[in-house]
Amino acid sequence: MDRRADLHPDVESMLAVLEEGFPDVTKFPAAELREIIASRRAPLAHEPDMEIARDIVIDGPGGDLALRVYVPHSESNDPLPVIVFAHGGGFVFCDLDSHDEFCRSMADAVDSVIVSVDYRLAPEHQAPAAMEDVYAALLWTSDNADQYRGDPARIAVAGDSAGGNLAATVALAARDRGAPRIAAQILIYPVIDDDFTTESYTKYGVGYYNTTDAMRWYWDQYAPGDRTSGFVVPTRATTLTGLPPALVVTAELDPPCSAGEYYAERLAGDGVPVVAHRFDGLFHGFLTFPKLSLTGPARLELWQLIRDVLKVAEPPAR
Repeated sequence: MDRRADLHPDVESMLAVLEEGFPDVTKFPAAELREIIASRRAPLAHEPDMEIARDIVIDGPGGDLALRVYVPHSESNDPLPVIVFAHGGGFVFCDLDSHDEFCRSMADAVDSVIVSVDYRLAPEHQAPAAMEDVYAALLWTSDNADQYRGDPARIAVAGDSAGGNLAATVALAARDRGAPRIAAQILIYPVIDDDFTTESYTKYGVGYYNTTDAMRWYWDQYAPGDRTSGFVVPTRATTLTGLPPALVVTAELDPPCSAGEYYAERLAGDGVPVVAHRFDGLFHGFLTFPKLSLTGPARLELWQLIRDVLKVAEPPAR
């Protein structure tokens, strides 16, 4: 199909590569899809270097739950803010390794401890299994943050794509269950709901890497039945009052963009402090493509937005 003529040449080139090389997720069983995507992943570079990058296993609601804790080389003597992070991947694929570089870069740039969660994947584990895993990781973090130089009073939840949904739904669960207190929710091009009729779905549902067909398929894997709960679709929550301050980051060329912007408006309408930031001319998932020329500058913006919502200063150059 013909894409917009005003795209940055590097965006056009990347979209062409992705169109050619990324599998049509609707054509494969989930297990095979995971193998295909993992086989195309570059080996881990373990960069930026961390003071601690430790894999641990905790008791989760479905059994063993793997976490990866990143502690940056920090010049601060004070406890660091902590971000419990849920990776993207349509609820179906990706893992701790797929987002290792992103989590390391975030920890380094924001001067924060990151707890990345290897939550159960769909369709083998359907909603709200992934949310409950991330919530369990949040509870563990609240109890153990100080062992990793983290500040238990400054714990945020974050995630990209499907992980953005999990961050939003975990924020709702923590509010409704009365604990733990969350300092901020950081939603990065989040998969907020299953409305495929929005403006961004209409404009960008085909030809911009993430497609309407793929998004329908992801939802059918994760929540093929009842989607009435706010713990599955956060817009179904009766009220968003009392949720932690939010950073909602969207990408213009992403089908879920409109839903993310609507959620930010609804948060603000219910009295939640919110910052909404849209990256124009960019597509779903671009922040985890560091070789794209526009990703580095966009990350610098994102890191500052995260520092602002966590109210931390930029760390000294290292």
